[in-house]
Amino acid sequence: MMEDRTQEETLAWLRLSLQPGVSRATARQLLAEFGLPQHIFTASAAALARHLPRDVAAALLSPAPADVKQAMDAAVRMLAQPGHSLITLADAHYPSQLLDSSDPPLLLYVRGNRQLLHQPSVAIVGARNATEGGKDNARAFARHLAQRGWTVVSGLARGIDAAAHEGSLSAGGPGGTVAVLACGLDIAYPRQHAPLMEQIAATGALVSEYAPGTPAQPFRFPERNRIVAALARGVLVVEAAVQSGSLVTARLALECGREVFAIPGSIHAPLSRGCHALIRQGAKLVEQGSDIEEEMLRTGPAPTSQAGAHGAPPLPREYDGSLLSARRPPLRPTDASGNAAPAVRPTRSLLKDPTVNRVLQALGYDPADMDTLCRRTGLGFPKVAALLSELELNDIIHRLEDGRFQRRQTELL
Repeated sequence: MMEDRTQEETLAWLRLSLQPGVSRATARQLLAEFGLPQHIFTASAAALARHLPRDVAAALLSPAPADVKQAMDAAVRMLAQPGHSLITLADAHYPSQLLDSSDPPLLLYVRGNRQLLHQPSVAIVGARNATEGGKDNARAFARHLAQRGWTVVSGLARGIDAAAHEGSLSAGGPGGTVAVLACGLDIAYPRQHAPLMEQIAATGALVSEYAPGTPAQPFRFPERNRIVAALARGVLVVEAAVQSGSLVTARLALECGREVFAIPGSIHAPLSRGCHALIRQGAKLVEQGSDIEEEMLRTGPAPTSQAGAHGAPPLPREYDGSLLSARRPPLRPTDASGNAAPAVRPTRSLLKDPTVNRVLQALGYDPADMDTLCRRTGLGFPKVAALLSELELNDIIHRLEDGRFQRRQTELL
């Protein structure tokens, strides 16, 4: 979709964003001086030289380099496809909240429903190597918020990001989801998220400031994070190590005047330490979706359309005590046929078993019940019961009063 701007103006915006030697900050200075980008390319060399090195000014007054021209042509072809659009800094429908950032993008390529960029939204971010419990939490919070009309923003990374998008897509409510990419809209990164990208494009929005064909590179992820932080009215960190990109996103959110929320976890869990650090620094501790919503409604308007009653989100099953049986008899090691299993293995030998580590990975550091662990591992009840008994007898995990299981010490793992 080429919008109401002229072809000349669109091409000028594309070239300005792609021009070597012109940073976003420099481009905004030039726009402030000359107005629309086509005026920059027709300015005098002397006028440009007041803002740029002479070689860069000369390059702006020359035809676009071959690689820049190729990228511009690719962008024009992509924008001609149904469902694609370009939003520039001069457009009336540029998301105003991005102007709270110290480094607003010059333009945004959008695939899908660009109106979601103007809806009240909450960003959900966290670790790529998230635990199963953390991903369940992300899905549950995202589902609740989307059912209540909030747009869920994230970065389409592995782990928490993907779970947040999945949760919002499954809500079936008036909210939606926006994925901000660290690459061109024509690239699925990571590759396994290609189907998820298509789902988001169908009902939500994919957003990028990068031209088609731009690969994901390490320096682009912090740049992506600044857009995630500025688009949303608040940022929820689900799981994060002490040094992680999620904490960078939280810091960027604070710089934009956004609310920051964090879910607490086990004191033994490495991926809880980042969240605990945020809470110590003033982030709001949350346990359910309504905690976020109540805080957001204090600082701004509600979404225009909400569904469902106020209250807690549909949290993962391990958080619902009614689904558990605290009176379940103690587990006894058995094999797949239900017969008595061999004697319990020593800890060192036990932890070398790949199936044991599969159960531990599924358990993560939050409490989980037997049914949840069977679902996460794909193993049958007798096998999981036997392994949990061994882990419990080796003091690697312990059983809570409500029948759930939790790791004891990370040092053993």
